[in-house]
Amino acid sequence: MTLRLEEPDLKWIDSYRSMVTEFQSAGETLVPFVMRIPTRDPEAFLLRLQNCAKGIGISEGFVPHQTFWLVAEDREVVGVSNLRLRLNESLLQNGGHIGIGVRPSRRKLGLGTRLIAETLIKAREHGISRVLLTCVKSNTASARAIRNNRGVLENEVTVDGRDEAIQRYWIDC
Repeated sequence: MTLRLEEPDLKWIDSYRSMVTEFQSAGETLVPFVMRIPTRDPEAFLLRLQNCAKGIGISEGFVPHQTFWLVAEDREVVGVSNLRLRLNESLLQNGGHIGIGVRPSRRKLGLGTRLIAETLIKAREHGISRVLLTCVKSNTASARAIRNNRGVLENEVTVDGRDEAIQRYWIDC
């Protein structure tokens, strides 16, 4: 399978929307958070993502962040990653530099590992040499994908509003 990490583009918007719908139909939380941004107006949606990377129009408490789509066979969006270009206190505990989501019907194919690996390259391009990734303790698939990318568990923390421990992993780029 040919996979490429791409910046969001109109040519894949229908596939992206179908992935979001697939998450919702499965009753899953839309992760990373950018999947919650409405796409009714595709041009406005893409402009918003571009502005977020520049730090324009981001909500209070957020940091500049860039979104990427993992595209299979140049036609299907199979994953989304969100790279936070710096961390704040909240992201240091829960969120980290990279958040990912893999299309439910395409899981267990190593796409999470690939999505993180490709996003780490983007992190290096932005001058980020040490990357934090987090996941809830029960999310063994995410933990495995992080460890497959040389992630080293630093600790587990409890976060207000979460009833499960958050695992914090570091990767040197």
